[in-house]
Amino acid sequence: MWTVGLCIVAVVVIYFSYWLNKWSNPKCNGVLPPGSMGLPLIGETLQWIVPSYSLDLHPFIKKRAQRYGTIFRTSVAGRPVVMSTDLEFNHYIVNQEGRLAELWSMDSFAKLFGQEGENKTNAVGLVHKCMRSLVLGHFGAESLKEKLLPQIEEFVNKTLQTWSSQNSIEVKHAASVMVFDFSAKQFFSYDAEKSQTNMAEKFTNTLGGFMSFPLNIPGTAYHKCLKDQKEALNWLRKIVKAKIISPEKHRGDFLDQAINDMDKEKLLSEDFLVSSLFGLLYASFESVSPLSLTLKLLADHPAVLQELEAEHEAILKNRENPNSMLTWDEYKSMTFTLQVINEALRLGNAAPGLLRKALRDIEFKGYTIPSGWTIMLVNSAFQVNPNTFKDPLAFNPWRWKELDPLVVSKNFMPFGGGIRQCAGAEYSKTFMATFLHVLVTKYRWTKVKGGNIARNPVLGFMDGLHINFSKKSN
Repeated sequence: MWTVGLCIVAVVVIYFSYWLNKWSNPKCNGVLPPGSMGLPLIGETLQWIVPSYSLDLHPFIKKRAQRYGTIFRTSVAGRPVVMSTDLEFNHYIVNQEGRLAELWSMDSFAKLFGQEGENKTNAVGLVHKCMRSLVLGHFGAESLKEKLLPQIEEFVNKTLQTWSSQNSIEVKHAASVMVFDFSAKQFFSYDAEKSQTNMAEKFTNTLGGFMSFPLNIPGTAYHKCLKDQKEALNWLRKIVKAKIISPEKHRGDFLDQAINDMDKEKLLSEDFLVSSLFGLLYASFESVSPLSLTLKLLADHPAVLQELEAEHEAILKNRENPNSMLTWDEYKSMTFTLQVINEALRLGNAAPGLLRKALRDIEFKGYTIPSGWTIMLVNSAFQVNPNTFKDPLAFNPWRWKELDPLVVSKNFMPFGGGIRQCAGAEYSKTFMATFLHVLVTKYRWTKVKGGNIARNPVLGFMDGLHINFSKKSN
């Protein structure tokens, strides 16, 4: 009996050892980058989501880059991942998109964004070109100059007036809702005041599942996010269907044009439009997420705020009518404002990196990244590199006066890079600049509580950022 028991234990130990060895040493047609795959199935997910309390690179990435080098392997959220803080490699991958790698997400992201099966939002070629053209047409510089700028200012005025009527506002959440409501209006004529469902809440709740372990059981954050995502997609599907059925009700918004283009581009199906709208809505308000960090940094650095206010007061003084709307030329004259925005974007990358999937085995500096593996391009590492940015964790907008534009172009990529550089980059900067213009010329604000930085690894505030807004007396 004892012999049988010992044999069973031996078999289990041998099998477990074999499985552990296979997990720790994945199959590869070459030499894998150094690193650790962590525990079976779980990998290093738990270490990945441990919060840090600094604007510096997340310790998970920083410690491993110091130990293994600029390119290392790990396993996060159930997938094998290669993370890179290597400038040359990151530029190489974004410039080889569609050939060596494609836009990708962790399983958590993939299901949330519908990046599985035939309805991938990572289509390249004609579809990406078409969608990029649509975004630039509705959110690019020309559209901003001709029509969107005054609309943004009016919307910001209305939002700040509402905020000033309350004791305090949690600005990270409130700013996300503000940008979501305005962007959704441009995408498909959404009216938040008339909508029976608060879709901004559904979308912001969905983001809570990003980078979480894809465990879809009741009670987990991922399960709740999938539920909110399903409601959001159903809502978007109803909107798309209604627009397709009733072309006479088209108002010339983004979705109307996309539907009109469906006849020209066969890949622009109803399912693709739904999942694309979901991704574009996320991108629109996530790209403006450093707005709340900007307010915190301004509150902590009165000298910066003072120069910012002086720049905007000068704009008002140079007008024939101080109450007229902001013009494109005035926006372009906001030199210090754009330096403040760049500095906030440099420090405030919400996500730790860009995600790609290897389409085939990738050889680089003696290492092989197997086909199918996820690649995280940690561009945020370049933005806090002391060799490029002196005293990198200091909030210093004046540094942008002296930085070499070529160095900036290679090391500062808050909106991605390569063919995937965000088509809405100018929109995001214009929105932030307009918000700051209205804020510093018409309002005072005081931090009530919160503002403690937390990365897990997405940037946020440990206890929110609560601010009181009050209108300036004339």
